[in-house]
Amino acid sequence: MPSTASCFLHSDPCTTLAYNLISACVVVQVKIQALSFSADEQMLASLGGQDDNSLVLWDVATGEAICGSPTHQDFVLCCRFFNTQPDKLITAGNYNLQIWTYDRANNKLRPEDVKLGNLQRQFRSLAVDQQDMFAYAGSTSGDVMQVSLDHAVLRNTGPGKQPLQLSVTAVTETPAGTFLLGSGDGTLALLNPVSEPSPTNPKQLKKLAVTASIRLEGGVTSIIIDPGSGKALPLGRNPAGGGVTYTAYVGTDRCNIYRVNYDPINNKFSSEVVQTAHSQKINGLAFPVQYGEVFVTCSAGSIRVWHLAGCRELLRINLPNLECKCVTFAPDGKTIISGWSDGKIRGFGPQSGKLLYIINDAHHKAVTAIAVTSDSSRLISGGEEGMVRIWRLGKQYQSMEASMKDHKGPVNSIIVKQSTDDECVSASSDGSCIIWDMRAGRRRQSLFANTFFLSVVYHPDESQLVTAGTDRKITYWDAYDGQAIRVIEGSDNAQLNTLAVDSDGEVLLSGGSDKLVKLWGYDEGQCYFVGVGHSGEVTGLAVA
Repeated sequence: MPSTASCFLHSDPCTTLAYNLISACVVVQVKIQALSFSADEQMLASLGGQDDNSLVLWDVATGEAICGSPTHQDFVLCCRFFNTQPDKLITAGNYNLQIWTYDRANNKLRPEDVKLGNLQRQFRSLAVDQQDMFAYAGSTSGDVMQVSLDHAVLRNTGPGKQPLQLSVTAVTETPAGTFLLGSGDGTLALLNPVSEPSPTNPKQLKKLAVTASIRLEGGVTSIIIDPGSGKALPLGRNPAGGGVTYTAYVGTDRCNIYRVNYDPINNKFSSEVVQTAHSQKINGLAFPVQYGEVFVTCSAGSIRVWHLAGCRELLRINLPNLECKCVTFAPDGKTIISGWSDGKIRGFGPQSGKLLYIINDAHHKAVTAIAVTSDSSRLISGGEEGMVRIWRLGKQYQSMEASMKDHKGPVNSIIVKQSTDDECVSASSDGSCIIWDMRAGRRRQSLFANTFFLSVVYHPDESQLVTAGTDRKITYWDAYDGQAIRVIEGSDNAQLNTLAVDSDGEVLLSGGSDKLVKLWGYDEGQCYFVGVGHSGEVTGLAVA
């Protein structure tokens, strides 16, 4: 657990408390749904998940539990302390909204239900204004409840005619006293909390209004205001904006972090992406030949080119509703070649992202592996149906030269013998690796093992092959006669998904479902370093 390990590097009280909470979660095996610090930072409130559904107060200084209480019988999702009263907090969830008071004399938490009248809502977000006058609870219906904290009663709702789509997932107060609302469809909206009397009935209030909005990629999951960004400006066209410019950082479920600036003079938002990543599993990655400053990755719906030193995205190629299964650079650097779930091979310009060509019906099922000869003239592809095909790549055309069907399972990896361009090796889930004669279009040699082969690489001198798969073993093979030379236990308890060898042939790298990257001495077969950093299985490795 990375978060637990990091606690050993620090000794401040908050870190110690975090360690205790993590230990408690491991013992009772329940989820921590939400956390909130009190105004004086002396207490931390934790809200248990659906299996626990209890509210617990912790002493920050000692890390000990102060008291706890079961919450509402329906699921409770969020909690917030008041900003000026350290003994009060509010919780919200499915059809419940409660204000809690910590009774220090009796060491008890006492709840009070907020009176919502006939309204029934499932709340997903919560915020309390700086004066502790009102709380704002966002619901799955796309509206926000403005609740009077003094009287525990609903005061107003909004937006009126056009609620946000796919739930109000985040609520945060701005330096101007307005509120930023985030929704599941990626909308970031500015809500004016000032309630005005209805022109037709002065005893009723107009619905809270949204005064500005912007659309981001992915559902909003979190919003935070840059504390140093608030600056007073002359009022523009929208007095509700408060005449204050500020910056917010917004996270989305598409793994994007945006910097959003608000301009009160024009009452507009502007946004830029400051960090991004794939939102789903990365299926493949590759460096250009003899160039290590950029690399390419692929996942569901997109291919991305990254700058290695700056960890910045340079190019994104989007194909919605499709999954890119494999990707590589042509050795001449002129094309990014990719295989897709619709059975097509697509080539893109590495700088513009422009589609250069499509090989339609390259395979009956998904294209799961690709490799290119050293002169960039031929492409070898493997499919989910088990076929291996060789393609001639011309400037105006792409034609198939050979189609080999010896595998009985998906082809997971393909490599080309770069010194001669006359041989390639395919690794399959049928328990075989096949060495192919690319000129004759037929099999030269086969390697068999009781495993699903997931990766195969040549040693740089091309005298040996190295394979890995579901049997957790790294196996060295003689490339000429196909005999196993050495077998190494690559992992204690997980399959190995990928291998890579450095250009000198001195280092072998492996990655697997144990989330570890291991560095081996190629000749010794000894593991010298273990990289811990991934939170999921390692699906690809590449050496610049």
